[in-house]
Amino acid sequence: MTQGPDDQDQPTPPPYGQVPPPPPPPQQGYPQPGYPYGASPQAPYGVHPGTGLPYSDKQKLVAGLLQILIPLGIGRFYIGDTKTGVWQLVVTVLTCGLGALWPFIDGIVILATDSKDANGLPLRN
Repeated sequence: MTQGPDDQDQPTPPPYGQVPPPPPPPQQGYPQPGYPYGASPQAPYGVHPGTGLPYSDKQKLVAGLLQILIPLGIGRFYIGDTKTGVWQLVVTVLTCGLGALWPFIDGIVILATDSKDANGLPLRN
């Protein structure tokens, strides 16, 4: 039994009782207007490449410099970590300024590491 050219052009029907799969959606070659490559409304500042978490709206440089230049826990208040900010403020006041070493070192740590804000999102650069 030979098959002619007409038999090869016909798609094979699905097995009995199964519905054929829907056709694939049309592909769009360009991203949506207003969103650059990879940006989305859920991650307006981008996504951290290591963890996949969206970046925070707070900046690492601002938080670190506030901690270093004003060593009263102001940088911690900026990123939303008010508990640590209050502790740093209280320690600095109660030790007559000697406790300002803690926020100063904390500012260096914020700048040197992948710090997170109060919501657990990584600070953006």
